[in-house]
Amino acid sequence: MPSIKLADIPTTAPKKVDKEQSKEEMQTILKDLDELQNLLYAEHKHSLLVVLQGMDASGKDGVVRDVFGTMNPMGVVVTPFKAPTAQEMDHDFLWRIHQHAPGKGTIQVFNRSHYEDVLVQRVHKWVDDDVITKRFGAINDFEKLLRDHNSTHILKFYLHVSQGAQMARLEERTQDPRKMWKYNEKDFAEAKLFKKYQKAYEDVFKECNKIPWYIVPADHNWYKEYFIAKTVRDTLKSLKMKFPKLPKVKNNEDVKP
Repeated sequence: MPSIKLADIPTTAPKKVDKEQSKEEMQTILKDLDELQNLLYAEHKHSLLVVLQGMDASGKDGVVRDVFGTMNPMGVVVTPFKAPTAQEMDHDFLWRIHQHAPGKGTIQVFNRSHYEDVLVQRVHKWVDDDVITKRFGAINDFEKLLRDHNSTHILKFYLHVSQGAQMARLEERTQDPRKMWKYNEKDFAEAKLFKKYQKAYEDVFKECNKIPWYIVPADHNWYKEYFIAKTVRDTLKSLKMKFPKLPKVKNNEDVKP
């Protein structure tokens, strides 16, 4: 993948995409996803890992709710990754991640992920660049392991929000009673590091691209959710899954009264 400069990539929906038409199409996509997730669960040959990354207030929670919230909860698992616990810090950085990798037949959504350990810790200089370089390699090996040894299909989405939209959403959390529960004073401090996080993400895209990233314009929630839902739907369709059939009966002796 060639070098990416996030500052050069739009954070708004493409002008050629019609909002109302996309919202209408979204209803069909969600119905397709419900059926495809059921098929994935029944066939039990593949798994899907969806990685959601982005700045604070880029809309990860909204994607979880509006894209994956209509599926059967028996086959969809959402795991948010916060700051590591003391126990998790006693292990390698992928230890806490691997135990949440999806089993066959399931969709696993990571709301933040293993990439936090090459983003937050790097921006705050809690680890040096040599450690980060080794972690890039470990992440590539980990994703290859899931893909090659468990038929896990991995979709990695970066929710590309502008600095202005981010600040507006953070401010909204101080004003809207329905969103005050999301307020975290630390988010405003992290927002001041916006450009440093952008640079850290650009290095992630360069070093961890064996499984490609989707950079999704995230200033408009309707487009972000439409793009992700459509990509997930198209990926599941491409697997050519089939419902299992009843086992064949060889002869009458196999049938018990």
